[in-house]
Amino acid sequence: MAEPTKNQQNKLFRIIKLSIHKRFNLHLDKADEDDVVLSIKKNSDFVGANLWTLIFAIFIASIGLNVNSTAVIIGAMLISPLMGPIMGIGLGIGTNDFELVKKGLRNLLIATLISIVASTIYFYITPLHDAQSELLARTTPSIWDVFIAFFGGLAGIVAGTRKEKSNVIPGVAIATALMPPLCTAGFGLASGNFYFFIGAIYLYFINSVFICISTFLIVRFLKFKKKHFEDKNYEKKVSRYILITVVIAVVPSIYLAYGIVDKSIFENNAQKFVNEQFQFKNTQVVNKNFKYSTKGNEIDLLLIGYELPKKAIDSITNQLLRYKLKNTKLQIRQGLNAKQEIDFSQIKASILEDVFKKDSVTQNRSISPLDKPIPDIGQELKALYPDMKTYAISNVVIHQLNAPSNDTLTMMIASFNKKTSASEQGRLRQWLKSRLQADSVQVIIK
Repeated sequence: MAEPTKNQQNKLFRIIKLSIHKRFNLHLDKADEDDVVLSIKKNSDFVGANLWTLIFAIFIASIGLNVNSTAVIIGAMLISPLMGPIMGIGLGIGTNDFELVKKGLRNLLIATLISIVASTIYFYITPLHDAQSELLARTTPSIWDVFIAFFGGLAGIVAGTRKEKSNVIPGVAIATALMPPLCTAGFGLASGNFYFFIGAIYLYFINSVFICISTFLIVRFLKFKKKHFEDKNYEKKVSRYILITVVIAVVPSIYLAYGIVDKSIFENNAQKFVNEQFQFKNTQVVNKNFKYSTKGNEIDLLLIGYELPKKAIDSITNQLLRYKLKNTKLQIRQGLNAKQEIDFSQIKASILEDVFKKDSVTQNRSISPLDKPIPDIGQELKALYPDMKTYAISNVVIHQLNAPSNDTLTMMIASFNKKTSASEQGRLRQWLKSRLQADSVQVIIK
């Protein structure tokens, strides 16, 4: 069989190139540019229906977070108009329209303040004051939040520039999750927990900036007409203001995003290090804590079983560099003694976890209340009760001396840096009951 000639190869290459270009061409089915700009400008306004829709959506999302209902939270995000001003800012930067940038920033600030006020009012008057898992998930951003915001913003602006509108924009509103962080910020203010407030606002800021960046990139890729002015000096002034606005918004977000990425890499490497290096027959890791800091990271481990000799620990420590854990301190605690703060729930949970993994034959057998594993709630307690110093939690049997029956309950012993009121102890008991799905909980403060 004769080999294809150079002309035939070039023809085949052109056909493949045209086919790929046709399939990935964003100019196909592109809506009229003026219609796109008009639509985004209209959605950037927060007056009348848009404002009331935002308030209603905030209340719905707050209720969803309060009762830990994912379906309700998704419904609130579907009707939220928060994407409008963010895309307006990105469009204004991409088209050199400083008035649109100012309008978007002004409306985004108004929408943010109204959202925080509405959610604060709700969480202040609601009888349910416990922080559920859906709410706690919005207090600490991760690298995945950055990726979701960026690619979600790309999908949103691409869908917004099409002739035929699809269900992409509602999907983007769900994925980028702008509403829940604002509601969580309101919860932080209502409960006096500024850790929640700062973490939630941090997540909201990161999401907003990266949606704006992705909007700008698509606007420039589609070559939207830039706004020009007869007065060239004024045009330079506008460009300078836009550049200053971009620098103020983007530089901090890139720095924060770098911190999120660096933390995620450290935690993944640390997890891999522990899983691979601490494989011992008679020694087990029952509690691990990864502490990230720009000054130096730390891996804190609690071991039970036979104590590892210093030679073995030194050998493991020398492996840190192999896992890209430079400037990381390895803290190993072993040998249970009174000088250590020991989380006994972690020990019990770890042992039970091994039992359940190995006992695959009896997976479907019902578990007695006494053997029900207790999850690691240390980070949640740290966020909810910053003054808590130590805690131990376990399922125990209460023996009735004057009756043949016994009762099983979940008991927690905790210590705080300062005295806790009866109402605070009651809220802690109710939260534990809901979080652990326990029928009966007793809290002892020492």
